Amino acid sequence: QVQLVESGGGLVQPGGSLRLSCATSGSIFRINAMGWYRQAPGKQRELVARITSSGSTYYADSVKGRFAISRDNAKNTAYLQMNSLKPEDTAVYYCNAVGFQQSDLGMTDFISWGQGTQVTVSS
Repeated sequence: QVQLVESGGGLVQPGGSLRLSCATSGSIFRINAMGWYRQAPGKQRELVARITSSGSTYYADSVKGRFAISRDNAKNTAYLQMNSLKPEDTAVYYCNAVGFQQSDLGMTDFISWGQGTQVTVSS
């Protein structure tokens, strides 16, 4: 079972910055893509940024130019650098990973989620 643990959330003033980290554990063979999603109160979970194993990235329009996703393939870790934060960025941020793992059944695919980390942007 592949597990993800997010860290780095907190309270920040508008215009400030935070860096989220997503650490993985388990019998990982390969991670194809890692992503950051967020869910604000009363809203659906939305994709914020995603990065593939080759380094291709995707960003939601609302965060383009402000957020940057990166990953350390050797450590199977992803990061989300968030700059120029706005109150509307307030949400629980979740890490997601898809790929292949070693299991008793051999190599199987997986989709895993972290527990989430709260980001609050407020003065």
